[in-house]
Amino acid sequence: MINLKARLQQPEILLAPGVYDALSALMAEQAGFEAVYVSGASVAYTTLGRSDVGLTTFTEVNEKIAQMRDRIQLPIIVDADTGFGNALNTERTVRGFERNGANVIQLEDQSFPKRCGHLDGKTVVSTAEMVGKIKAAVNSRHRADTLIMARTDAVAVEGFEQALERAEQYLIAGADILFIEAVRSDEQMRIVNERFKGRAPLLANMVEGGKTPDDRLAWGFRLVTARDPNASEVTLLKSLLTDELARYRKDPEAAKKAIANGQSKPNPALDSAELAAYTLVGNLLLNLDETVMKN
Repeated sequence: MINLKARLQQPEILLAPGVYDALSALMAEQAGFEAVYVSGASVAYTTLGRSDVGLTTFTEVNEKIAQMRDRIQLPIIVDADTGFGNALNTERTVRGFERNGANVIQLEDQSFPKRCGHLDGKTVVSTAEMVGKIKAAVNSRHRADTLIMARTDAVAVEGFEQALERAEQYLIAGADILFIEAVRSDEQMRIVNERFKGRAPLLANMVEGGKTPDDRLAWGFRLVTARDPNASEVTLLKSLLTDELARYRKDPEAAKKAIANGQSKPNPALDSAELAAYTLVGNLLLNLDETVMKN
């Protein structure tokens, strides 16, 4: 397993695709990603069939982490929402997530019930309360290489400048990674990086249809989360599956050998979600049961 703290000091962006269960995490590992991101929204969608409005619990997310850790060796970055309560709840969350295999634990400053960071209608707790949660998280981790990520949603609530000030206080409190959610322009992304460059790695959340621009990653963000699967990925998966099945039906043995030998490959221009979809197609044709069951 890579050392995330060291990896995030390198100039190359670390892309962590959103996953929500052991199979999606296994797919990401097999597709060649260096880490995975357990999105609170994706867990809500796939576990509850509900929007990301604070309904998932510590127990539900913790179980997902344990299942993923049993199947993959990649670092696991986990969205812990608000810590599922106050500073005492946050301590329990960090201890439990760390014990089950989380390598980065993300905490946010929204008030309860929280909402997806790219939705409107959010509210935030006081800076002092969030600082207390971050200190509790830092003090309750057992391993120094378990990283704490502090996220602020204040851009939409208090404005960009106040969000920067909150991030500053969270860094002083001990956060290892900063996540200023839903910055709204290239200029804001540049300012964020100028302020925190060399002081803390920054995460950018590339949500399709979200508020953050997706064409300026060169501003210096070190960690990027890929968008969660949506209708376009489902359509792509069906298209890829149709193409590969046509080849498979024409000559099953030749198709299997081509996939197994890496000769049947996607267009290199495919993005991370598309690559994951292509990997799933290959696994389906090669016998998904064997892929899931192998050690």
